[in-house]
Amino acid sequence: MLKAAEIINQLSKSRIYRDYEVAFNEATRLPLALRPYEIWQHALHGKRHENPFCALMAKTSRTCATCLQVQQESTEGEPGESISVMCFAGLYDTAIPVSVGNNVVGFLQTGQIAFRKPTAAGFTKVARQLVTWGANVDLREFQDAYFHSRVLSREQYEAMVRLLEIFAKHLSAMANQILVERQNEDPPLISKAKSFIGEHQTESISLDQMAKVLNVSTFYFCKMFKKATGLTFTSYLSRTRIERAKNLLLNPNIRVSEVAYDCGFISLTHFNRIFKRVTGKSPTDYRHTLRT
Repeated sequence: MLKAAEIINQLSKSRIYRDYEVAFNEATRLPLALRPYEIWQHALHGKRHENPFCALMAKTSRTCATCLQVQQESTEGEPGESISVMCFAGLYDTAIPVSVGNNVVGFLQTGQIAFRKPTAAGFTKVARQLVTWGANVDLREFQDAYFHSRVLSREQYEAMVRLLEIFAKHLSAMANQILVERQNEDPPLISKAKSFIGEHQTESISLDQMAKVLNVSTFYFCKMFKKATGLTFTSYLSRTRIERAKNLLLNPNIRVSEVAYDCGFISLTHFNRIFKRVTGKSPTDYRHTLRT
């Protein structure tokens, strides 16, 4: 199965992401990065419009570790939700998740901004902390960089984050498509199984039925399918149905109950439970986000 880092790497090289990054940089004068879920370096370091204070912080080991900690904290919110974290210097970083199903594979990251104009008193606290850490730095250089930090109103920044959240949904759809396109690289047994599921997803499909169609034992099928896809047969079938449901929910004239039965779910309760497990939202809430 394609790894999360590989998916993010493909997305970051896409024309649509590269064009969006340039446009975002020009419009906001903020740095932007698309990075994997796990990363051991500063996502925004070296990026266009990087905060000069943050650039200096990244050069020393102790302060570097502090920034990495803030970066990690920005990814530890509720699944599927953006989170902003303030560092010791009063600067904010924000991570917006990019997902495949309900699995976060990476983040759009921006920030390094302040909501209040830097002050001498504020830098005194920053300098005291740097000294406490034993950081071997030029405080005059840090002070100059600190006072050149970008300042935005909270409303402006939240609007920018909202734009990234909308773009993250598009990247998530692209990530799902990347996985679909990898289907042709699957072993013949798995390709046949996926094809059958795709054609019969609205019907009742049992594990025994799948094994019989493929002319293998249930145990062998389960083992090979999980190895190739990273998912159990039941989970894969549910996700396939949910992807179909998400498309149907785009039509406001179709009731949620109709979507449920059209996608092969035996009851509305079962549909609601599986939909929320996969997407993190109820079908009604998901439909509402499409209108906002």
